[in-house]
Amino acid sequence: MPALKKCSHDTATMKSKLSILLLCKRQAGVLLSAVILLLAGCASSRVPPAIGKAPEKPVLVSQVQQEPERFLDRRVRWGGTIVAVRNLKQTTEIEILSRPLDSGGKPRGKEPGTGRFIALLTGFADPAEYPEKRLLTVTGRLQRVETRPIGEYPYSYPVVAVEQPYLWPKPPPPEPPYFYPDPWYYPWHYPWHPWY
Repeated sequence: MPALKKCSHDTATMKSKLSILLLCKRQAGVLLSAVILLLAGCASSRVPPAIGKAPEKPVLVSQVQQEPERFLDRRVRWGGTIVAVRNLKQTTEIEILSRPLDSGGKPRGKEPGTGRFIALLTGFADPAEYPEKRLLTVTGRLQRVETRPIGEYPYSYPVVAVEQPYLWPKPPPPEPPYFYPDPWYYPWHYPWHPWY
């Protein structure tokens, strides 16, 4: 009989400890979520005002490709995924696959591309600082439209003289899902079912 009391007492203690452990893990998860949101807010506050503010009359890459003369010297805010970086003698060309921007100016990386354009930066820009597949938003003026080949296809590239570039931070890798232990799974259920 004393052994049975000790067993039930140990079981109650284990259940109590497990409950406390689960509560602590949940609280840690809530705290981690709050820290991530706080860091995201800090990151978004560093976005330059010119990038975060949408122009009054937005112009699309496809519009410029169809009617280049109509939009020359127009100020634009475009962004997308970096395709290539080419350094010339006095400038750097960044080829970008344009994507729709959200309200804060960030390209929606999972949406389909809406055309390509060239962001023209003054001086040297290290390709290591503008790696392929990263998201970039620029503001500037449309200088011209150039026809260049993509493979054998002649493609019209709007060229933007960049006034303000903004390379968006690389997103953190997704965390693996956490599986909470089942309190009724072995060995916790063992004292109630000694025939297992």
